[in-house]
Order: sequence, then C-alpha cells, then structure tokens
Amino acid sequence: MEAAAEPGNLAGVRHIILVLSGKGGVGKSTISTELALALRHAGKKVGILDVDLCGPSIPRMLRVQGKAVHQCDSGWVPVFVDQEQSISLMSVGFLLEKPDEAVVWRGPKKNALIKQFVSDVAWGQLDYLVVDTPPGTSDEHMAVVDALRPYSPLGALVVTTPQAVSVGDVRRELTFCKKVGLRVIGVVENMSGFVCPHCEGRRRGAGQTRWSPLPGLCAPGP
Repeated sequence: MEAAAEPGNLAGVRHIILVLSGKGGVGKSTISTELALALRHAGKKVGILDVDLCGPSIPRMLRVQGKAVHQCDSGWVPVFVDQEQSISLMSVGFLLEKPDEAVVWRGPKKNALIKQFVSDVAWGQLDYLVVDTPPGTSDEHMAVVDALRPYSPLGALVVTTPQAVSVGDVRRELTFCKKVGLRVIGVVENMSGFVCPHCEGRRRGAGQTRWSPLPGLCAPGP
C-alpha cells in the first residue's frame, strides 16, 4: 500500500514527470530542458528538479549558472529562469563553490540530498515538475522514486539514442520502471536525425546505415 502524501512543498504540484535514461550521454538533460520549455510555451508553470548530482548541466543550458539559492520559512527557494517566473529550477550545481567541481560523495550522502531536494524546496504552485535523474538504475533512482511515490508521479519519460548499445540499456531502464511500479509515458529516441532548417533535407543519426541525401551544405540568405 502506498503511503499517503503529507502536506508539504510538493502539495501544490499537479503532475510529476521523471526523465530517465539507461546510459549517459543520450541527451536526457536536454530533453528535460526542452520539455520544460515546451510546457511553458503551452502556458504551464513548470519546475525542474535536477538530481543528476554528478553531472548537473541544466543550469548551464538555461543560462543561470552562478545564481544563488536562498532560504525561506518553507526551505530552499528555487532559481527562477525567466522574469515571468514560469520556470523554476533547483540543482546541486547551485550549491557548488566552483561549477567544475566534482561531486565525490558516497551513496548515503547522495540519497540524503535527493530526499532533501524532494522535501525542502519551496516550489509553490506548479502544473508540472520535471525531474532530471542520473543515468542508469542505481540506488539514487530508488531514492528518487521512493521519495516521490507518495505524490503519485504521472510517469517516466525514457530517453535513448539509435545505437544498439543504448537501446539495450534502455530496455533495462524499462525493466526498472516495471519493477518499481513507475508508468512509462513515452520513449524518446534522441539524436535520431537532423532536419536542415533551410532545405528540409533529413539525415539519419549515428547507428543507422542509411540517410536521405541532402542537396548540399545550406546557409541562410536570399
């Protein structure tokens, strides 16, 4: 039986989406960022929880590196990405003294910070909370799922690339979701191709043997 969610900082969050991947380097953080921007474009208020503790790249993607995290009566105040405060972000990257500093922590300390991120960030009212997780199926993922389970996450978005190795890893990620009872709401095959914005020619991505020929290298102009 699932525990009932206690009133807290996630009480005002309507939907929670976890972004997972079987291996690193497939563009999981990029997909998390683009998903948040697309939801904002649709008029939604979005939060991003970056729990990829060893590779917190979303602050750089959203150009908020070096921003400070402040405290309030309810806990940590996330960093607002835009003036309208329609996207808020919490990341371990804001807690490091240097942006290139490595996070050399053992599992218990990582799990404790993940639980603190879930419980102690004052999100306020959100339509969606996008959770960017580390790659793989480690105990950090169990800590995220267990901490969010009382709030009934909407499900998981799994990111892969066309390479056979990545596809094999994502199968294990799908098995992980099944074992922990996390619904898979979609699978994104990232880096599957490139569409030229000028001639609309399409080239296949890595790991695929065929591609439609592009007329040439295009450049904007009259």
